[in-house]
Amino acid sequence: MEPLRLAVAGVGNNISALFQGAEYYRRADAEGITEDSFPGIRLPRVAGLGVSDLRFVAAFDVHPAKVGAAFTDAVLCPPNNYPRLDVELPEVDVVVDEGMRVADSEPGSAAFDRVVERLRQSRAEVLLYSLPTGLQKTATAYARAALAAGVAAVNCTPELMARDPELLADFERAGVPLIGDDLASQFGTSVVHRALLGLLAARGITLVSSYQLNFGGNEDFRNLRDQGASKQQSKLNALAQDGVDTSRVEVIPSAGFIGQLKDNKVAVLNLEGRGWAGTPVSLDLKLKVQDSSNASGVIIDLVRIAAAALRSGIGGFCPAAAGVLKSPAGGHGAHSPEVVAASLRALDDTARPAANAHP
Repeated sequence: MEPLRLAVAGVGNNISALFQGAEYYRRADAEGITEDSFPGIRLPRVAGLGVSDLRFVAAFDVHPAKVGAAFTDAVLCPPNNYPRLDVELPEVDVVVDEGMRVADSEPGSAAFDRVVERLRQSRAEVLLYSLPTGLQKTATAYARAALAAGVAAVNCTPELMARDPELLADFERAGVPLIGDDLASQFGTSVVHRALLGLLAARGITLVSSYQLNFGGNEDFRNLRDQGASKQQSKLNALAQDGVDTSRVEVIPSAGFIGQLKDNKVAVLNLEGRGWAGTPVSLDLKLKVQDSSNASGVIIDLVRIAAAALRSGIGGFCPAAAGVLKSPAGGHGAHSPEVVAASLRALDDTARPAANAHP
């Protein structure tokens, strides 16, 4: 299979983790470790694409220390604080381009046209949107730029992309994939909280109240202190399931920015319930993860699903991605595990190499 040609909007910790991790697995492969033995991998292959089959071909950012920098340098540039993995990073022949800002993100603006042209020139297959939460206008502009360039879009953030009916319909008509919204981290607070709420319901315990508090030391947590509204709703979307009343659940996406945590996230979960004869049941849990690794373990699936869908001519939302998103198009109720699995198998059945160029 041809490598996946990936463009990224936002060169933050998630991209550093993705880039370094791909090289980690490439080295493991060179040392004779089989894909099925790779640690931390859910899907060794998606439609023939392995976890290290990434080629970074374009990058956009607005941070002055990153714009104009070599991609390999930019992923390690502060305020990024993802740890440096013990791998030798290649010199990628990509310089970070200046991206779109809220003020210049209208379709037809000079910045918008510049992004479209760069996507076309790079022959990117997928644009991964990973800018800070709270930039809805910019998120929509990047999605529109991807569509104009014939590039699949993947949205890591809680901003509306795949849940925007007009935008999704435009991608469907063009036969271009739109994957979103908001990744559900590989083993994150939402995944664990959802499982515990479902377990209480399955065991007949009446939920009285529940909360989750999230703390971290990266730029995402700093931003979420002021821009957390869309993230809060997306986290609640991720908890929704049949038989569970989430009206009694409180979610705080960023209960505090603690610099010493760096790229680690600490989450505290509490569930209070009533069992037989109204007697109390209480559960407290603490979860600590490397935040951006937790994201990249899912991003690697999302971008491969998007590329496979593009290569197969599948436009709009691909159900294969629903299980690793907080807020998939149509909501979780529209995508049963059977539908997700069938969609993933269909991508494997129709896998084919990438086209040589985009129109």
